[in-house]
Amino acid sequence: MSHRTDRTTSPELTFSDRELRDLAVAWVILSVAFALLFVPIQSGGSIADFIRWVVLSLFTVGVAFLLHEIAHKVVAIEHGQIAEFRADYQMLFLAIMGALVGFLFAAPGAVYHRGRVTQRENALIALAGPVTNLLLAVLFLPLVIFPEPLRTIGNMGVWINLFLAAFNMIPFGPLDGKSVFDWHKGIFALIFVPSVVLAAFVMFGPF
Repeated sequence: MSHRTDRTTSPELTFSDRELRDLAVAWVILSVAFALLFVPIQSGGSIADFIRWVVLSLFTVGVAFLLHEIAHKVVAIEHGQIAEFRADYQMLFLAIMGALVGFLFAAPGAVYHRGRVTQRENALIALAGPVTNLLLAVLFLPLVIFPEPLRTIGNMGVWINLFLAAFNMIPFGPLDGKSVFDWHKGIFALIFVPSVVLAAFVMFGPF
């Protein structure tokens, strides 16, 4: 998810201490929240299984989130923006609380960028995250033909990246899809429709 706050010369790709901390905290908390969904230790789930799912989530959910946000930042900087990720600690807390009761709405934060951009440039910045998730789904896909644990990593990597691409392309509120939809409905449909169809197939089909 990205947000525009207001063309400047293109700054270098750097990360402040606060930004690195926010990325790390969001990465870990999201991974723990997803692990709680699969192994609800509050209902008697095994601690060993929970730890295994945390590690698995770090390499699937965590990577999907991290590269999604970094893609927003990189493209924003390429368009002359000053951009930094900021974690939303209230939403991260709600992610953990929701996972404990079997429901997860993950909105860990966003890359905020400032500087003047056109509607097209703002849409390209927004589009960078979901497109990155689609590419990651393709990269995870070959792992499903290997034995465990690579098969599980591949399945989860494909599923979570397709889900994030589809969810973030919803044309509503602060989600990435709203900026893309407002700029170019054809390109929006080109990304949104396949993301939703593939995500639904993976979640409810024989994948």
